Amino acid sequence: MARAAGHRRELKSTGYEIFIGILSILSIVNLVLVYAIDDTSLDTVLRIMNALLSTIFMADFTYRLFTAESKSRYFFRQFGWADLLASLPVAQLKVLRIFRLVRVFRLLRDFGIRSIGRSLVRDRAGSALFTLLLMGILVLEFGSLEMLNLEQHAPGANITTASDAVWYVIVTISTVGYGDRYPVTNSGRFAGAVIIVIGVGIFGTFTGYLANLFLSPSKKPAATAAPPSPDDARLRVDQLRELMAQQQAAIDEIDLLLRTAG
Repeated sequence: MARAAGHRRELKSTGYEIFIGILSILSIVNLVLVYAIDDTSLDTVLRIMNALLSTIFMADFTYRLFTAESKSRYFFRQFGWADLLASLPVAQLKVLRIFRLVRVFRLLRDFGIRSIGRSLVRDRAGSALFTLLLMGILVLEFGSLEMLNLEQHAPGANITTASDAVWYVIVTISTVGYGDRYPVTNSGRFAGAVIIVIGVGIFGTFTGYLANLFLSPSKKPAATAAPPSPDDARLRVDQLRELMAQQQAAIDEIDLLLRTAG
């Protein structure tokens, strides 16, 4: 029981833990792709993604460190040192991100499947935000690779390199749309439309989340009322009896007036 309680305290929001867990899986998959596939365009996209994921993981390490009940226990016994090293943009250290994935799996397993579902439903705004952020990151990586695959060999294409594709996806998903890079094929335009819709969903949800966070009234715990003393209770009973007597006198007077008028 004590161990489970400790895991619950270590657990951040369920949506956040799932978000970090999936990003950990993505980073490990990217590490495998770097060594399994020799492609310059793929390496460029994965280097950009590694910089982004390293920033997110460094923020996650800082968040866990400053919210831990015992910073030394988190750093040494809960593999915080591995989180720190794995957050560095060094290829040889990225394998340490497996520790972050193991922790997320352990925390969610101890939390329970039913509790995870209830927590996600209870925090719908946060769950939706993390889902769209995850979609944005996935679209940034795989959308860039797919856009490059669709466009780079098309006649008149201006998205011909990995940096062009990544720039186009960033500009499109942020709903800025400079227009310096654009698809010329039908399939590329369809992929661009999907990216635009996802971008609008991300920023719309993020705006609503912030509005709800700042504008919703803070919930103050209700003060526990002290039980009334016997003297207060007797006083209230006497006041109630006096009020009832006054009401009965008024009713009798009205009844007398009605009889007189009749």
